[in-house]
Amino acid sequence: MAGQGSGGNVIAAICNFFIPGLGHLVQGRILGALFYFVAVWACYGLVWTVVLAPLFGPLGLILHLISIISAARFRGGVTA
Repeated sequence: MAGQGSGGNVIAAICNFFIPGLGHLVQGRILGALFYFVAVWACYGLVWTVVLAPLFGPLGLILHLISIISAARFRGGVTA
């Protein structure tokens, strides 16, 4: 990837919109992809218990949005 704001980051953010973690996988960040995929889908799955929906519904949505933003702001190896 060329850096923050590159076309690759936009594609990664769009991928994360549809499947959380997919954009991180596109960027080569396997652990981040695994974390967001499992965390977001676990939250969305717990919404089906109805009792836990008020807690895990918003949490899943927040994690989903964070995954999109994280993919869009990725700087690719720059540590500054």
